Amino acid sequence: MATDIDPALIVHDEIVPGGSYWHRNINRWQTLRILAPEGSRGVAFLCYNADNSIERFNAADTAKIQFNAFLKKGMVIYSDMGRVLFSITENTAEYHDTLGGCSNPITNAKKYGEGEFKNSRSNFLLALAKHNMDKRDIMPNLNFFAQIAVDPDGKIAYISGSEVPGTFVDLRAEMNVLAVLSNCPNPLDPSPTYDPKPVRVIVYNSAPPGADDLCRNANPEALRGFVNTDALFV
Repeated sequence: MATDIDPALIVHDEIVPGGSYWHRNINRWQTLRILAPEGSRGVAFLCYNADNSIERFNAADTAKIQFNAFLKKGMVIYSDMGRVLFSITENTAEYHDTLGGCSNPITNAKKYGEGEFKNSRSNFLLALAKHNMDKRDIMPNLNFFAQIAVDPDGKIAYISGSEVPGTFVDLRAEMNVLAVLSNCPNPLDPSPTYDPKPVRVIVYNSAPPGADDLCRNANPEALRGFVNTDALFV
């Protein structure tokens, strides 16, 4: 929900239609809320150090350092330099996926047939071009709201029925972050119908983390990540 945010703190509030993309720089200690008013079958997400885009989200390290490929409240989103891009300070979904990848023209054609069905890879290219970036800057992405299961043989499958209306996730920026999202269904979603629902993105000013912050104190690895991140701003 957005009603728990003081309107005076909101600096940006926008609806992203199904199939569309969104991008914005989020300042350190601002929070990005991604809200799915009608539920969502996946929001593909990339993020970068806004001050030096060579540093960007690393899905493998985010999963490895936290011993979990499925992200929840209290966990963080790591860069490829061992620093923290975002903290997950609130979350009403069960978890979020780092394994499923993003849709592209080929996956869309196989699922939906011929037609103008927007996909996340193309959306990422359009958004990144506005920041003088290109296909070389697309790395394995994070998927919000999509829930994935992994069987003992390592095969992954989409969990249907996890599209809960009103679900949201709060991401507190721990550095200045360029956030890019594509509101297209997860490529593993088995539905043959292309009908992505709108999502709402809200950026608001939030308090700096305190000494007892849940994410900063999650484990020794997280603490080291924050020490490395804070050093950028000393």
